Amino acid sequence: MTVVLPRTATTPTHLPRATVLGIALAALATVVWSGSFVTSRALHDSVPPVQQAFWRWLVALAAVAPFGARQAWRQRELIRRHLGFVLLASLLGVTAYNTLVNHAGLTTPAANMGMIMAASPVLMAVFERAAGIRLGARRVAGLLTACAGVVLLIGGGAGGAGFAAGDLWMVAAACCFASYSGLLRRKPAELGGAAFLFTTFVLGTVLLLPAQGVSLAVQGGFEPTPGTVLPIVYVGVASSAVAFFAWNKAIALVGPSRAGVVYYLQPVCVSLLSWAVLGEATGWTQVGCMALILGGVVLGAGARR
Repeated sequence: MTVVLPRTATTPTHLPRATVLGIALAALATVVWSGSFVTSRALHDSVPPVQQAFWRWLVALAAVAPFGARQAWRQRELIRRHLGFVLLASLLGVTAYNTLVNHAGLTTPAANMGMIMAASPVLMAVFERAAGIRLGARRVAGLLTACAGVVLLIGGGAGGAGFAAGDLWMVAAACCFASYSGLLRRKPAELGGAAFLFTTFVLGTVLLLPAQGVSLAVQGGFEPTPGTVLPIVYVGVASSAVAFFAWNKAIALVGPSRAGVVYYLQPVCVSLLSWAVLGEATGWTQVGCMALILGGVVLGAGARR
């Protein structure tokens, strides 16, 4: 007589493929974006901030067009129905965010830029709470700790050198990026990723046109040399086309909070790159603020929903 034992439910010990892919894409975007902060700082005395942003998005648009233009045309009616959403995403993620980062690079070291941007995941958690998701005491404690690190960093400056106006530009950039990431949760599921990316790049570049005209009239153009063109090509192709596609896909797979956990690695990446490429020293003030920011966001991210 054969006895058939009933199957018992088991708890999976591994992450689903979609989660692993989402975390990997978030990590890719984070590492690539770290290079864009260093690039912005490196170009601060050769290419005006608005012109950096404008040419960056033109390059990005050329890189995305072969994949997204046809899909955007097929979904033009869908895009028209959700034009308000797409316009807001373009303004926050394309027009404002990187322009603010470039302005910050005029006066703030790249390491500081990366550390202030580490507050973005905390802001994402705030937006989640506003959407009705309960945070809990541990996440609130993490939020306050990370915010304390940002405040001390702004008050102490790089290595205790004093306040830099660029720190406030970076705070504004962090708010824009967090708002953009939170907004992605509302993206219509039927709107293709390539079509969305192409459309936001087009609209964001168009919104930059008035500022580009003013910059050319007041500051003049920049000299196209390998030292100016190659960094813009990098941020246009890698930090814009590749990184934004990876980040948007990561948000779709794992959500802004989980993708934001990976984003906490950015201050470390930026500090290492700024030290290796620009020779920027990391002082004890930066180290202490980094510990506060990372400690706060890790504490907040570890809280259960």
